Amino acid sequence: WKMATLILPGEWIKNWEKSGKHEFVQLCKELTEKTDHGNETKDIQAALYEVCSQVVQGNLKIDLVSAVLGEMMELRDDLPSILADVFCILDLETGALEEKNKRDHYTHLVGACLSFVPEAILKERLDPETLESLGLIKQAHQFNQKIVKIKTKLFYKQQKFNLLREENEGYAKLITELGQDLSGNITSNLVLESIKSLIGCFNLDPNRVLDIILEVYESRSEQDEFFLSLIKSYMCEPITLCHILGFKFKFYQEPNEETPKSLYHIAAALLNHKLIELEDLYVHLMPVDATIVEEHKREISEAKQIARKLVTVVLPGDTLSQVVLHPASLSASSLEPPDNQKLGLLEALLRIGDWHHAQSIMDQMPSFYATSHKAIALALCQLVHLTMEPLYRRAGVPKGAKGCALQPLQNKRAPQPTESFEDLRKNTFSMLCYLGPHLSHDPILFAKIVRLGKSFMKEYQTDSRPEVKDKMEILLSCFLSIADQVLLPSLSLMECNACMSEELWGLFKLFPYQHRYRLYGQWKNETYSGHPLLVKVKAQTVERARYIMKRLTKENIKQSGRQIGKLSHSNPTILFDYMLSQIQWYDNLIVPVVDSLKYLTSLNYDVLAYCIIEALANPEKEKMKHDDTTLSLWLQSLASLCGAVFRKYPIELAGLLQYVTNQLKAGKSFDLLILKEVVQKMAGIEITDEMTSEQLEAMTGGEQLKAEGGYFGQIRNTKKSSQRLKDALLDHELALPLCLLMAQQRNGVVFLEGGEKHLKLVGHLYDQQCHDTLVQFGGFLASNLSTEDYIKRVPSIDVLCNQFHTPHDAAFFLSRPMYAHQILSKYEELKKAEKGNRQQQKVTKYVAACEQVMTPVHEAVMSLHPARVWDDLRPQFYATFWSLTMYDLAVPHAAYEREVNKLKAQIKAIEENSEIPLNKKKKEKERCTALQEKLQEEEKKQMEHVQRVLHRLKLEKDSWLLTKSTKNETITKFLQLCLFPRCIFSSIDAVYCARFVELVHQQKTPNFCTLLCYDRVFSAIIYTVASCTENESHRYGRFLCCMLETVTRWHSNRAVYEKECANYPGFLTIFRATGFDGGNKADQLDYENFRHVVHKWHYMLTKASVHCLETGDYTHIRNILIVLTKILPCYPKVLNLGQALEARVHKICLEEKDKRPDLYALAMGYSGRLKSQKVHMVPENEFHHKDQPARSATPASQQNGPGSAGKPAANTSKTEEGGFEDGDRVKDKSQGTTKPVNKANSTAAKVTTSNGNGALNSHRPFSHPFISMHQFFHPDKKDKAPGSTPETKAENRREKQRDERAGKEERLLREGKEKTPKADRKLDEKSGKDDKAKAGNGEPVEPARDAVKESKNKEKGDRNAAIATLKSPNPRSDSAESERASADHKRRKLDSHSSPSHSSSVKDSSNELKDPATKQHINFNSVARSKSREREVEKKDTESVQGRSKEKKEEKERKERKRDHAVNDREASQESKRRKDENGTNSSKNSQSTSPSCDSPLTPEKEKTKRSKSSSKEKAESVKAERASSGGKKESRHEKSEKKEKRDSAGGKEEKNDHTHKSSDKHR
Repeated sequence: WKMATLILPGEWIKNWEKSGKHEFVQLCKELTEKTDHGNETKDIQAALYEVCSQVVQGNLKIDLVSAVLGEMMELRDDLPSILADVFCILDLETGALEEKNKRDHYTHLVGACLSFVPEAILKERLDPETLESLGLIKQAHQFNQKIVKIKTKLFYKQQKFNLLREENEGYAKLITELGQDLSGNITSNLVLESIKSLIGCFNLDPNRVLDIILEVYESRSEQDEFFLSLIKSYMCEPITLCHILGFKFKFYQEPNEETPKSLYHIAAALLNHKLIELEDLYVHLMPVDATIVEEHKREISEAKQIARKLVTVVLPGDTLSQVVLHPASLSASSLEPPDNQKLGLLEALLRIGDWHHAQSIMDQMPSFYATSHKAIALALCQLVHLTMEPLYRRAGVPKGAKGCALQPLQNKRAPQPTESFEDLRKNTFSMLCYLGPHLSHDPILFAKIVRLGKSFMKEYQTDSRPEVKDKMEILLSCFLSIADQVLLPSLSLMECNACMSEELWGLFKLFPYQHRYRLYGQWKNETYSGHPLLVKVKAQTVERARYIMKRLTKENIKQSGRQIGKLSHSNPTILFDYMLSQIQWYDNLIVPVVDSLKYLTSLNYDVLAYCIIEALANPEKEKMKHDDTTLSLWLQSLASLCGAVFRKYPIELAGLLQYVTNQLKAGKSFDLLILKEVVQKMAGIEITDEMTSEQLEAMTGGEQLKAEGGYFGQIRNTKKSSQRLKDALLDHELALPLCLLMAQQRNGVVFLEGGEKHLKLVGHLYDQQCHDTLVQFGGFLASNLSTEDYIKRVPSIDVLCNQFHTPHDAAFFLSRPMYAHQILSKYEELKKAEKGNRQQQKVTKYVAACEQVMTPVHEAVMSLHPARVWDDLRPQFYATFWSLTMYDLAVPHAAYEREVNKLKAQIKAIEENSEIPLNKKKKEKERCTALQEKLQEEEKKQMEHVQRVLHRLKLEKDSWLLTKSTKNETITKFLQLCLFPRCIFSSIDAVYCARFVELVHQQKTPNFCTLLCYDRVFSAIIYTVASCTENESHRYGRFLCCMLETVTRWHSNRAVYEKECANYPGFLTIFRATGFDGGNKADQLDYENFRHVVHKWHYMLTKASVHCLETGDYTHIRNILIVLTKILPCYPKVLNLGQALEARVHKICLEEKDKRPDLYALAMGYSGRLKSQKVHMVPENEFHHKDQPARSATPASQQNGPGSAGKPAANTSKTEEGGFEDGDRVKDKSQGTTKPVNKANSTAAKVTTSNGNGALNSHRPFSHPFISMHQFFHPDKKDKAPGSTPETKAENRREKQRDERAGKEERLLREGKEKTPKADRKLDEKSGKDDKAKAGNGEPVEPARDAVKESKNKEKGDRNAAIATLKSPNPRSDSAESERASADHKRRKLDSHSSPSHSSSVKDSSNELKDPATKQHINFNSVARSKSREREVEKKDTESVQGRSKEKKEEKERKERKRDHAVNDREASQESKRRKDENGTNSSKNSQSTSPSCDSPLTPEKEKTKRSKSSSKEKAESVKAERASSGGKKESRHEKSEKKEKRDSAGGKEEKNDHTHKSSDKHR
């Protein structure tokens, strides 16, 4: 140990004589003058020690230092004693040193100081050996002996009476003196004088006298004041009193002894008055602290052991009640604590209010060990009661309550009573923290603290002064800590106290949910593990919860609900955790559990909300199933529970909504399922794409109609729950953020969550999580938020799209209700301002209101797209399309009528039902009548609204479309920016899009080409279908169905077509943007040609469907099957197209049965429904008028796309298949490279007039049913019409004669077919139609041919026989087949990558057709052609009459030939049949199908085919040849590989063919 804290500077030592000595003396003077409560002595000691140690070290001379020290002795009287202390320290230090010289320096220094340090002091302080060396004593040994003798004499020689029996009279008088009545004027001082006299008289032992005083005090403990003042006056040393008390406590530490409470009391009183020290007494008390710690650990391990047994051992039901005890019974053993003297003293200290010493004792023990003993807990509770009494009286007592006043403690040293909330921080909060969960012993104190908390929170929320803000924040954190460490754990140990739970909720509801959930989290996950009693309680709660849940059914909900309620009052977190874990496994528990929760308290409902969120956010649980394609069942169960619980019970939603928002922020969309369920259950808004048409119709009406007829489940009484949901969203500002996050997540889900996830799951997340929930949530906001709330929260459209990056469809979806609200409110304003009831005035005001509201929107949408977009579409049109809904366009009268009739039926049923009580009958009837009136009122209101909207559209329509480029461009932009994004947004939007197109058409909107719009929608659906998700496919299918309904209505009735389409600008065949005069019939599409176009659309749909079905891709197949199912009412209507589809779908059924069950289920469903539709299908010639033998008037190149009349059949068939797609592609290419040439030659190179066909102008039917829209409006890629030169006229005549011959043969063949058996006729029709379609449209029909092939494989032998009769032995047809196959293979490959864009070819051609000269020139040609056509038709009619008699004769011969063929074919093997179908049938189809659609060069082949049928020899040869080919499988495989090799050359050949056809036409 080193005394010096003050180090003298080295300069003083070096210059001691000059200046150091003076400085040192000056320092010592300063130190002696300073008064620092005893600290100055230490500083002087340090200074002296430093100087003396320098002498010992040899740095200073002894005589110089001794002189200075001598001078200093005058400064203070006690300096010699201080110096002696320094010498004592140095004596110890130098005695231990080995250097002798330092010891010598020391002894010389002390010797030099003997003159001014008294010897007596040195003899006290220094070692005997040192004294001997200084010469102060003679011998150290003798000196030591003398000391021992003196001590023995002082301490061990008896000179007083110690025992009562030694001097009984003296002690008897002492006891009498102490036991006298103290009520008079007797004071402790008088008694003390008597005691002194007795001690002196009888020579009594003072310690024994003190012991007797304590004994008497113990027996008269109520006389605290007297005895404490007596002891204080009597005693000399506290340690003596401590020893006497310790001996008393020691006496009671025997096994069967119990320490009396009076002893604890006097010990506590002495401690409180500081007559003894706790540290001195504590060592005398038992048990030792180590034993207490071990006992606590043992209790915890025992509790955990019990918990483990309770959780693992399943006991029979009858013994369960014996095992599951309440905490009160568990703690019965701790009510009578073992004889723990420390705890007894602690209790006594608490009783008298000595919190300081009590706290010191509790700090020595494990947490909550002391308060786990009930007596101590109650004593501490009583102390808290007394401390907080004044504040509770002022701020905590509820109105009208009469409090029971408490008597304050007499002890002045007890904690001061609290007068303000700030005072609680001094002692009260710390007392409560020591109390912990054992506040449960005093429910009244529990309630008081909670009420004080409520009072504080009200003050905290109202007092906004900045100077008290920090204090308030600290107090708030204190109250939260008390709630966490004291209130909630205490509630767990209370026995089923619902009142306390409700009282606590009164405080908790004033906290924000973040604070509450934090508290619940601590309570659930940490509190129960810290205390043995809570460990046991947790185990018992789980066991009891298990017992109840095992027996919970729909039948015993009430009884089980009561048990759940009782259990939940104390330990809701544990109970709900177990219940939720069960629900995640067994979703059939949801309904009974929800119903059984009706006995919960408000706090328990809030805890349930927290537990649900915690279960949802469990990081250990996967939210997807192991197959990674669907969401986990546990998540679905929890979501379903959320919806049901939050709807039925008044639980705060903020936490759950914020959780979903946070998950979205983190880019996770799984939890949107919860929001979807909550909105569905609480607001009654369902989202499903499986709506029936009746429901969909009801959804286009008002809110009442939607609620009654728009949803699957009639969800009633959602008013309160939807109000709660709305309030939660608005209060926490979550409405718009949720919408925006969902919209952003919907677009990003593929990229953010797509990653390595299964495509099916990504689609599911996009559809059902993001999109459906967005639509549902947006619908909820639109119908529940007031106009002001909505407008205040939703920003303008440009801000939504540009700043928040919301997709346009979602942005308009959110803004649409706002526009409707604004227009309505503005309209009401204008009506009030100017009162005019005429309908016309109302409409004018409505239009004015629309203009005022929508003008800013028109300006805002300009920023959404590039400027060039607005060259064709006006922003007004764009905004009108996006801002309207089905509610604005049409009134669903049928839906209103249906619902009203239902209500009438309900009223009738109620009247007829005699079991219902009269008052209930009356109520129900009133309800139904009120609903009926509401619906009728709503219908009337909607009718007026629709009339106003239609009037507004009529006024606007003329300025909608500018069409600065072409109508085609306009339609492209309309489809791209309006129609396609919206039609897949929701089912109602799908219907809206179709109806909007129809409305724009009906309004006679200038520059809107209805034909082009429909054509573009039906022609290229492959890519649209492929890029849809599953739900989008449903909506897209619904959109196509609505579009097809309109087309079918026009197609089915000439009168309807004439009325709705004939004089409309939408059916103009001019593609330039011009004004519509309506007078030029030549520019209108007539009814028959429209039917051809509709057939073409049906064909295009078939082609696209077959393509998708054959890709093998999951998405393509699933989506096209969904679309086909949706459009089944309107498609297929043509028999052969239906058969082609049926074959492909059947193939899918076979292939996917074991691979992809969901596709198999879809395909089977569609297949069944398709078969049922077969009865409504019609043959092609009934669908549109198609066979015209006189079509030879126009050359083949003009009728059938690129193809030369002079080419052989093989080439013709090839160009027919590949011509449309490949030819178009070549044309597009050539247009891109040689644009100037096209422009230069535009007048010379075009055939059609006014962007239309000559056929249109002459009002004759199409030359071929499958002509494309491109060819229909723009056959401008072909050469000049024949007939303008003499050579071509002559050629025309020759062709006419050839065609007449071909027509005769064709009729004969057709007549023969009609008389063949039904199966044969169907097959012949099918093959013929397919090839006609292919040849006429110029587009490949290979997939359809494959379908026929497969269906044929399954036909019986007679059908094969029929096929064999149609086969041609012509070897050129084989080469045609192989070339066609290679072209087909190439086409399929190209289709899978970049299908030709029909729109591009139309656009290019329409750009070029602007020359009026061309129009006139072609009009002239078309008139000439139409006359020649009429002559041909007359000839044809006369020839057909003559030919019928011949055909009848030949019919019998044909039947006999077919029978022979059937016999031959049955003899062939199955393999030969298959090969025959593949190779032979196709060639026969080729040769047969070209004849109706192609020109005379193919006629000789027809004749050959005919001859081959009549010749049995040739027939046999053909059968042999085909058997050989069927046997040679290797050869057929080799041919397939050769087809692949020919792909590259195919494109080139077709291009060459194109040029050849054109040149041959020119030559003619």
